[in-house]
Amino acid sequence: MIRAEQLMKTYGTGDLAVTVLKGLTLEIRDGEFVAIIGPSGAGKSTLLYQLSLLDEPTSGEVYLDTIKTSSLTQKEKTAVRLTKLGYVFQDYALLPELSAIDNVVLPILMQGVPYTEAFARATRALERIQMGDKMLNLPSELSGGQQQRVAIARAVAHHPHILFADEPTANLDSMNGRLVMDAFLDLHAQGQTIVMITHEEEYASKAHRVITLKDGDIVSDIVQKPRL
Repeated sequence: MIRAEQLMKTYGTGDLAVTVLKGLTLEIRDGEFVAIIGPSGAGKSTLLYQLSLLDEPTSGEVYLDTIKTSSLTQKEKTAVRLTKLGYVFQDYALLPELSAIDNVVLPILMQGVPYTEAFARATRALERIQMGDKMLNLPSELSGGQQQRVAIARAVAHHPHILFADEPTANLDSMNGRLVMDAFLDLHAQGQTIVMITHEEEYASKAHRVITLKDGDIVSDIVQKPRL
C-alpha cells in the first residue's frame, strides 16, 4: 500500500539544520491499522506528513502502491491527496459557517462529483459514524468529539485508500476520545487502512501494529493483538 525507503527530513541549513527523520524505512500494508507513537520531538507528525504527501522529504522515497511519488508533479500529488488519501487532524479543521453535511460534501464536489451524488456519499459517511442525526448542525453546535467524527466522515466519504490521523484524540476528553476511537475501529473493521499518530497508550493498544519512534528513527515495530 505505502512504502518509505531511507526517508530523511532536515529543517534549516548549515549550523541551524535539524534532522528530524534519519533514514527511515517501513512498509504499511493494505488493511492495516497502524499506530505511530513516541516521545515529543521523535518525528511522528513529520513522518506522517511525508507518508501522506503533505510535505516532501529531504531525501529518500515514498511509494504509494507502485507509484514513486517523487516523480509526480505538484498537480498530480494534489489529485492523489484528493482522491486516494484521507486526513484527520487534532483541530478538526471544519469550516465554521458550514453545516456538518456541507463540510463533508465540499471536498467531494472538489473532485468533480455532481451535487446529488456528493450529498448521498456525505450522508452515508456521516451515518457510518453515527452522526446522521447531526447533519444540519454547525460545528459550534457540536461537541469536540462530534466535530472530530464529522472530520472523520469528511476524510472517508470518498473511500480513500489510506486514512491518516494526526493525534485525533488530543483535544478530547476521555469519553469523546473513546467515541472517536470506536469510529476508527468500525472503519477498520470495514477494511479501511489507517495510520494514526498518538501519544496515548490506551488508543495505541487498539491498533493492530505499533511503530515506536525515538530521535527520528524506528526503535520498535510490533504486530499485536488489539485491546478492544
